[in-house]
Amino acid sequence: LQKTLILLHVTMSVVVGKTLMILFPNAMKRYILKLGQKSRMNENPKFSYENWGPTFFSFKYLLFVLKVKWKRLEDEAYEGHPAPNAPVVTFNGEVCHLLDFMQDNRPLILNFGSCT
Repeated sequence: LQKTLILLHVTMSVVVGKTLMILFPNAMKRYILKLGQKSRMNENPKFSYENWGPTFFSFKYLLFVLKVKWKRLEDEAYEGHPAPNAPVVTFNGEVCHLLDFMQDNRPLILNFGSCT
């Protein structure tokens, strides 16, 4: 049911967005550029609006957004509930799941960081 609702919502958003791009191209360009500012896509001078702007509200865009939103259905964590068993990739490239690293009743500690 959740996937169906997401499909309907995303499809309607894409249809409305594509229609607005056809009817009001300049206004939609300004709107999309404003979205680009939030994600800082506009800061790269070699990556112009013409490279990424027209991809908004395309069929590929629809499929990508659906894939991300459907994947996030599995990733939700709630306080007091079991942790999600998210997929992880080892240094060897092996795909496994987070809870595969649990041993007996020992707590599993995740340490996030950066090595440069």
